[in-house]
Amino acid sequence: MDMASEIHMPDPVCLIENISGRLVVNQEALKTLSTFTQPLVVVAIVGLYRTGKSYLMNKLAGKTKGFSLGSTVQSHTKGIWMWCVPHPEKPNHTLVLLDTEGLGDVEKGDNQNDSWIFALAILLSSTFVYNSMGTINQQAMDQLHYVTELTDRIRAKSSPEADGLENSAEFVSFFPDFVWTLRDFSLDLEANGQSISADEYLENSLKLKQGTSPKDKNFNLPRLCIRKFFPKKKCFIFDRPAHRRKLGQLETLQDDELDSEFVQQTATFCSYIFHNSKIKTLPGGIQVNGPRESSSQSSRSLLRLKEGLESLVLTYVDAISGGDLPCMENAVLALAQIENSAAVKKAIAYYDQQMGEKVQLPTETLQELLDLHRDTEKEAIEVFIKNSFKDVDQLFQKELAAQLEQKRDDFCQQNVQVSSDRCSALLKEIFSPLEESIKQGVYSKPGGYHLFIQTMQGLKKKYHQEPRKGIQSEETLQAYLQSKETVMDTILRTDQTLTEKEKEIEVQRVKAESAEATAKMLEEIQKKNQQMMEEKEKSYQEHVKQLTEKMEKERAQLMAEQERVINLKLQEQALLLKEGFQKESAQLHNEIQNLKNNVGRTKRRCIIS
Repeated sequence: MDMASEIHMPDPVCLIENISGRLVVNQEALKTLSTFTQPLVVVAIVGLYRTGKSYLMNKLAGKTKGFSLGSTVQSHTKGIWMWCVPHPEKPNHTLVLLDTEGLGDVEKGDNQNDSWIFALAILLSSTFVYNSMGTINQQAMDQLHYVTELTDRIRAKSSPEADGLENSAEFVSFFPDFVWTLRDFSLDLEANGQSISADEYLENSLKLKQGTSPKDKNFNLPRLCIRKFFPKKKCFIFDRPAHRRKLGQLETLQDDELDSEFVQQTATFCSYIFHNSKIKTLPGGIQVNGPRESSSQSSRSLLRLKEGLESLVLTYVDAISGGDLPCMENAVLALAQIENSAAVKKAIAYYDQQMGEKVQLPTETLQELLDLHRDTEKEAIEVFIKNSFKDVDQLFQKELAAQLEQKRDDFCQQNVQVSSDRCSALLKEIFSPLEESIKQGVYSKPGGYHLFIQTMQGLKKKYHQEPRKGIQSEETLQAYLQSKETVMDTILRTDQTLTEKEKEIEVQRVKAESAEATAKMLEEIQKKNQQMMEEKEKSYQEHVKQLTEKMEKERAQLMAEQERVINLKLQEQALLLKEGFQKESAQLHNEIQNLKNNVGRTKRRCIIS
């Protein structure tokens, strides 16, 4: 794919500004971010200032220029800059590159500000790149002290219980993959006389030291944090790209003017990021951004949030500005409020559109309308289920149910009104000759009653033959006939051709006929009430059915996620035990047992009360 021609953003923009040590969201950048609807693969890079972070990010964007490189000892990137480009190897995905302000800038003199930038890069990314110069020695570890402060900067849950190192499993579920890039690396990769890979070099560098002295604890703490928080780790080494005098011209140098090893190492790094960086995903397998409907079976179980990343940015920065700690659980719940409200609107809009296309009022029977409603309601619930998540106590689904019930009742009322209006118009048209004859006294003569009854029967037959009268056909007709009872009684009593006995028989016949019609109408009303009650129950069962299926899928996904974390923790525990750190291994064992208990509780949890 021609990547350059597909780039949506010609240049990076500042997403989070750092103004006098205060982090502020750039609203224009947020608007730009909101236009990207594809799934987002988010790669963030952090590291000390002037270590070449921006160069790597430009290469990931397929450009030589973009993020400011600078050529002096001053830090060029301030705050967090963003560049959204089409993913070069995953069609219909967007690669979001976040270049962060250099850590440890002497001009800034604010380590707390650096810690927040470090924490935000962790929270927003799916792949986190830590960039440093030279080898992984104690100085490099000391410079990575930010990782030891993560539990002081981030909360996994809003509950007051400790989220410390012993509960690192909570963080593993939403932390990104960790990539360490070592620039101007000059050592030979070998250990004990044997060649080793960069990953093995990283693994060796993260080994703990036996001992309990403060020095030993300081040595072990950053290593233990990296091992616990980032089970998936990768390391890349880079030679110096060119002679020192040419480093300030990196943006203009062609590949053949750079060190060939460096060029190959950069290509390998980019290839790894393109192939292995995942879509930004929240706990529970919730993908950030992208269309929330899919025809492919594989993506049906994953919800993609339309307003995910920009909402996360706002939630986290607002928390920091307000003196609070960014909390993953709060961020997810805030997102859920936005998405679930939108899901209700989308489901209702779908219902309105489908019913508008399918329904032709009046329907001949109530059941015909209820069947159309039920089929459309089922599909509308599916739309909501696909687009909602973490609907605590099913508040939004209950709101949807209430709105759909109101929509059904409105349609039923409209159906009655349209039917009544049509029937009234038909009666007026069909019985107008009868009305005119009554006015002219056609029936006020001997034999007039039988003529009246004969005419009435013929007109009733004509009325019954008319199509699409709807559910008010008989009720409207009976109301009309009742309105003519006085006229009919007058005609009967003045007809001199009938004896008093015949007149009395006819009165009783009319009464019986009217009573039968009334009983039939009452029966029909009871039938309609019964149908409405049954429809309410079917609607409730449909909501329960779809919610149960959704919660079963979510539970299975949560269990799979917990199993993944357990397996990673078991590997780390085995490694600690192998290295002789029984205490740390025992702590991890307890953590694993708690996770397993959670899995057990998840299996036994009642879905619908």
